[in-house]
Amino acid sequence: MKTDLSNDLNFFVLLARHGSLSAAARLLDITPPAATKRLALLESRLGVRLVNRTTRSISLTSEGETYLQHATRILSDVQAMEDAVSGGRASPKGLLRVNATLGFGRTTIAPLVSDFAAKHPDVEVLLDVSDRPVDLVESGFDLGIRFGALPDKRLNARRIMSNRRFLCASPGYLKKHGTPQTLADLARHRCIIHRQNDDAYGIWRFMRGENSEVIKVQGSLSSNDGDIVLGWALDGHGILIRSEWDLAKYLESGRLRVLLPEFELPAADLFVYYANQRNQSARIRVFIDFLVEHFANTPAKQRVK
Repeated sequence: MKTDLSNDLNFFVLLARHGSLSAAARLLDITPPAATKRLALLESRLGVRLVNRTTRSISLTSEGETYLQHATRILSDVQAMEDAVSGGRASPKGLLRVNATLGFGRTTIAPLVSDFAAKHPDVEVLLDVSDRPVDLVESGFDLGIRFGALPDKRLNARRIMSNRRFLCASPGYLKKHGTPQTLADLARHRCIIHRQNDDAYGIWRFMRGENSEVIKVQGSLSSNDGDIVLGWALDGHGILIRSEWDLAKYLESGRLRVLLPEFELPAADLFVYYANQRNQSARIRVFIDFLVEHFANTPAKQRVK
């Protein structure tokens, strides 16, 4: 039977996740007044306010955010302990918390979670999508799915898909503005810039053999959304760097063309990140294997939806 502390942690995680006392009450099979009383007792015991309440919604205070981070991590550790002790490694079950990039998480990971849930009904999946990497350890996530390497030594990483980047443009743009023959030519072209995290603006890095070259480009269009910049390139507004995952079907159809293929760009391989735990739960292992198998069997030309 769960302890009172475990009940409090589970209650607050449900409350924060669904943003409603009535929703948390329904999930716990208690009345809304009982849920309100439980929150009041929890706040009274801690001596702080955890949520700001209005007639329609709630929001977490800074103390509530801190409590949520620790609560999710503690519940995850308890589940992992029970899996290891009870032999649950053979049967995936429990809550799996997954973070993924915003667009890719919505268009690709979410449908995969649907397939995974159908195969493993005893696993509850919480999928969180964000445009910036999150601290998996502090935020209590079991897994993170991201393109490129994350500089966090507390995490392990497993590559689930190789993904090269290419320089490209539409035939319409090239007909109007010409095709660059050298990297130096890029300086006089209209380039579409994808703003990613804290990358230097308009700095493109190329490799040819053992030599590297950095080019400063410029253009009138930029966005932090990959689908937006890809759309602008398809409309003929300029030269763009995108990965083969995004470009495959457009290169095959001829709507985009690869430029200066003799130069390599930093890869955008897809990785799944997870905390360095010796006794990894069955739900984490099975989900990672599920992702690896899917992408291994997905040809590049079928990757873009």
